[in-house]
Amino acid sequence: METCYKALYRGGEAELVEKKSRFIATTFPVNSEEEAISFLEAVRKKYWDATHNCSAYVIGRNQELQRCSDDGEPNGTAGRPMLEVLLGEGIHNMAVVVTRYFGGTLLGTGGLVRAYSGAVKAGLRNSVLVEKCLGIRLQVDTDYSGIGKIQYIAGKDGVLILHSEYSDMVRVELLIPLGEEGAIQKKINEATNGKAGFTVLSRTWFGEAEGEVLLFEEEKC
Repeated sequence: METCYKALYRGGEAELVEKKSRFIATTFPVNSEEEAISFLEAVRKKYWDATHNCSAYVIGRNQELQRCSDDGEPNGTAGRPMLEVLLGEGIHNMAVVVTRYFGGTLLGTGGLVRAYSGAVKAGLRNSVLVEKCLGIRLQVDTDYSGIGKIQYIAGKDGVLILHSEYSDMVRVELLIPLGEEGAIQKKINEATNGKAGFTVLSRTWFGEAEGEVLLFEEEKC
C-alpha cells in the first residue's frame, strides 16, 4: 500500500484574464463526493451570474473517484484539462471550480484548455498542500536515566515526540514513519540497556504544513 500521498490542506483562489474573459479558480479539500458536491453548489451560488462554473475533483488515497464537468463549454475543453492538472500533480482529496465570465472574444479549443488548466495551476499556487504519510504512534516507558537518550535518538532520527508524562517512570509517545519503527526500537533498547518498554498505540496519517506537524485520520493496529 502507498504510505505517502499528496493532499490539499487549505484551499485558495486565483484569477486569470484571457482576452477579457475572467477565469476564477477556487480550490477546496474534500473527503467524500458529498462534500465535493456541496462545495460545487456553494461556488455556483456565489458566482450565480457567471457564464460557466466548470469543475473537477479527485477523492481517495488511490484517486479512485474522479469527476469533471465542462458546464456548457465545448466538450473536453474545461473539466478534463482541470482534472488532468490534479492527476498530474498527484493530488488527492480536493475539488476545484473554475468560474468563467465571458469577455466577448472566443478563445478556441486550445485557448480554453490553456485557460482552464492555467487557472487550476494558479489556484494551487495559492493553496496549501500537504504530504500525508503513515506513521506509528509508539509509547515508550523508561526510567529517568533513559529519557535523555530517547530524546537524543528522536532528535537525530527526525522522530516527533507527541507527549511526555513524568511520574515514578517516564512515558513518551513517539510518531515514527511506517517501516522505521523496528530500527528506532532497536536503538532505544540498546541505549537504555533493555530497560524500555514499548507499546504500539495506532497507525496515524501525519504531515507538515505551514511549519506545523499535523495529525490526521488514525488506523487501529
